[in-house]
Amino acid sequence: MKKLSARRRHPMAALVVLLLALAATGGLYAAFAPADEAKADDGAQSLAIEEGKRLYDVGCSSCHGAGGQGGSDGPSLVGVGAAAVDFQVGTGRMPMQQPGPQAPDKPAVYTQAEIDQLAAYIASLGPGPAQPNTSAYDPAEGNSAEGGELFRTNCSGCHNFTGQGGALTHGKEAPGLDDVDPRYIYEALLTGPQNMPSFPDSTLPEEQKQDIIAFLQEVNTSESATPGGFTLGGFGPVSEGLFAFTFGIGALIAVSVWVGARTAKARKS
Repeated sequence: MKKLSARRRHPMAALVVLLLALAATGGLYAAFAPADEAKADDGAQSLAIEEGKRLYDVGCSSCHGAGGQGGSDGPSLVGVGAAAVDFQVGTGRMPMQQPGPQAPDKPAVYTQAEIDQLAAYIASLGPGPAQPNTSAYDPAEGNSAEGGELFRTNCSGCHNFTGQGGALTHGKEAPGLDDVDPRYIYEALLTGPQNMPSFPDSTLPEEQKQDIIAFLQEVNTSESATPGGFTLGGFGPVSEGLFAFTFGIGALIAVSVWVGARTAKARKS
């Protein structure tokens, strides 16, 4: 025991213990670390970026520049993120057929796999919003009543009270949101395409985006209930009520005049 205690007090004892601990830690990490999976993920990501670069060179570089830095016909894509690519290309807005005040939606040119590759390449140019998980835009997770208040506060000025869309200046428009895929609504809120302001999570948290999506699913799909009948394009209760009141009063006056003209007194005169 005296010999062991003497060794513990040796000046090199602490260094030996430290080296043994580091060797043990390294051995355990080498034994249990998922090295193969990490390498496989890195390889798949690199391949997606490579394929995305190839697609970009063919379909996008003429407007956005060879490295996504932008050009005279298209803005820089550095830092826009994968979510912006998924929205713009997935809704067919990009590539544009011709320059104009606004890119309209149309059938997508690329498959979803190709869109993911393009998104991987653009995301590699600079940090930006990533494509959301499915649970982030699930309407079932949102509160439609809360979403209605948020939509009327932040969106109805352009998109109308129930997302029917509206005209903007200089030939632009806020598109209708009827039957839009919830994923694209979420990505539009996140990235702010074209004339629309962006609503990052610091401004509009994920839960509130879900609420807005739930509201739009409630009032603006082909399966939404219309208890009031004709909605007049969702202009809102005041304008719709005024329209109904004006035409209703006009119709009552017209009927009264028509009935009055056919009374016996009116016929004698």
